[in-house]
Amino acid sequence: MINRPDSLQNIRIADYDYLLSNEQIAKYPLEERDQSKLLIYKDGELSQTSFAKLPEIIDAEHLLVFNNTKVIPARLKFQKLTGALIEIFCLEPVEPAEYQVAFQSRQCTWKCIVGNLKKWKDNTLYKTMDVNGKQFTLTATKIADNRTYQHIRFSWDDDMLTFSDVIELAGVTPIPPYLNRESEAIDHDRYQTVYSSIKGSVAAPTAGLHFTDPLLKRLKEKGVSLAELTLHVGAGTFKPVQTDTITEHEMHTEFFSIMADTLRNLINKHGSIISVGTTSLRTLESLYWLGIKMDKGLLSKGTVLHLYQWDAYELETSLSYPEAIQVLLKYMESCGMEELYAYTQILIAPGYQIRSIKALITNFHQPKSTLLLLVSAITGDSWKKIYEYAMEHNFRFLSYGDSSILFC
Repeated sequence: MINRPDSLQNIRIADYDYLLSNEQIAKYPLEERDQSKLLIYKDGELSQTSFAKLPEIIDAEHLLVFNNTKVIPARLKFQKLTGALIEIFCLEPVEPAEYQVAFQSRQCTWKCIVGNLKKWKDNTLYKTMDVNGKQFTLTATKIADNRTYQHIRFSWDDDMLTFSDVIELAGVTPIPPYLNRESEAIDHDRYQTVYSSIKGSVAAPTAGLHFTDPLLKRLKEKGVSLAELTLHVGAGTFKPVQTDTITEHEMHTEFFSIMADTLRNLINKHGSIISVGTTSLRTLESLYWLGIKMDKGLLSKGTVLHLYQWDAYELETSLSYPEAIQVLLKYMESCGMEELYAYTQILIAPGYQIRSIKALITNFHQPKSTLLLLVSAITGDSWKKIYEYAMEHNFRFLSYGDSSILFC
């Protein structure tokens, strides 16, 4: 029996709904990333400007925290001899389970969603590709199956290619389903942040799509500090809440990592941290609760670090954010680690106390989504007037849409 916190029992998903027309959803990115609109919510007041003017809005003392994950071409399409099209959507590695190792492997198994699964009667599919005039064949073998996910083993007949090479050659960029179109050439570059570097996501951390290299340079020249972490965004980010209350919704699990130097920076800059995106915020808040679990002796050396959905609501603590991060640093030092690896299932909902940041940069999210609940945790009921303002002023919504900066 899973205990669910009483504080969330009365949160009805229907109260976090709004009317979003198809015309308000941005189907394609703007020609220039930083020419998107930027809504500013500060001290209860609303205004707007261009995202390119971000350096004029934030102070030199601020620390911007980015998610440097890179979207992989996770959709693999196979055509059977019968003509039936089978699409395999790679979600996360199973064997080997480490992302970097899986991408460098010559054979690997992934947790996947399979489209047109009923047409996949045989266990093995084949796809032949051409590389510089030389052909190779990618093989997909179904080794485990349940109602929602399948475990697929991938192998190929060219030892010079890693899975990273194979998926780049054979895969398609997995754009969000609500765009209601096929992936196009523009998505290969634009559904990716300019600073993306660590492969693993099947969805982009979209708040970062507005940044350009010149804009990042201007921020640095002003004296704004920049830091990176990695959270590999899963397909669960698009999973709608289909229950009446949030307590019945199961959050997806995502892998993240962060360097020790970045943790030290979080301590030094606490009170001036701006999260670029909800994925960065979920990581920053997860770090706090992992520190709390360690402080309470609930995590030990050699175990997988995992923050569960309700941990943040059930654990009691008086530690400050810097104190909790210091616990993590001591743990890493005792293990001889320079990089922390963990998994998070954290749910940030109304009533949750944000501890890590001063402001959040984020796009406009789907109705009745966990991301909209996260926005409400920062702004309270003001999320309604924020979204009404955005609609009245013709802001573009969702992944390729406009942006906002929400001050806590």
